[in-house]
Amino acid sequence: MPRLKEFLKNLDFSERESRVYLALLEAGSARASEISDKTDINRTTVYDILGALLHRGLISKYKKGASTFFNALEPKRLLTYLDNELEEKTKIIKQQKKQVDDLLPELISLENVSTNKPRVSFFEGEKGMREAYEDTLTSKEIILAYANVQTMHEGLPKFFPEYYKRRAKNKIFIKTILPLNDLSIQRSKFDLEEMRETRFLLDKEMTFSPEINLYNNKMLIASWKEKMAIIIESKELVDLQKLTFNLLWNNLKKHN
Repeated sequence: MPRLKEFLKNLDFSERESRVYLALLEAGSARASEISDKTDINRTTVYDILGALLHRGLISKYKKGASTFFNALEPKRLLTYLDNELEEKTKIIKQQKKQVDDLLPELISLENVSTNKPRVSFFEGEKGMREAYEDTLTSKEIILAYANVQTMHEGLPKFFPEYYKRRAKNKIFIKTILPLNDLSIQRSKFDLEEMRETRFLLDKEMTFSPEINLYNNKMLIASWKEKMAIIIESKELVDLQKLTFNLLWNNLKKHN
């Protein structure tokens, strides 16, 4: 039962909705008072929950004498419910995208485009880090990066190497300085098709976990252990980092 409750929680069922739905599924058919006794939820709340489940198309009700009985429909109705949810959410997102498109000129007019003040954006968790990486696909120049393929793949296991393919498809070249570990060496074998040139630090003792990407006037710093990323937009700071990168790059060689 805990597994089923966790499953329903992932479908946006509240804890009480899960209890009522599972109790009714187990009973097959029951009155609200019986469900109330079985779940230890007061009858008024049970009626509200049953109404929500009716709206979702997961249960039905019928009259028998003076009593109203509720009946759990076959579990595969959950698939129909999800199809309806997907359709509704897709419709809402399309409406929101249209609103954004309509209001974009007004939003842009409010944006502070001063180049004197660095702009900093913070991202947290896997979703946030994916969002931060998507910004690198806007690069209009060669990306310069310090990276550790091993910690990258551990941090976003479902994101790489699909990201590499999309970057190559966008014809964005990258130069990377990597620590000398097996996964980084293995990845470098795909340099040609993934539009990348790789150079390695001198020995395995020279290693690091975070990643830095330099592109346009931006610096993406990703901490894989802390699951957070920062994008700093500052020409002055990025120019210094590019200078440092190139000094190191020119003193490193490709790994044989």
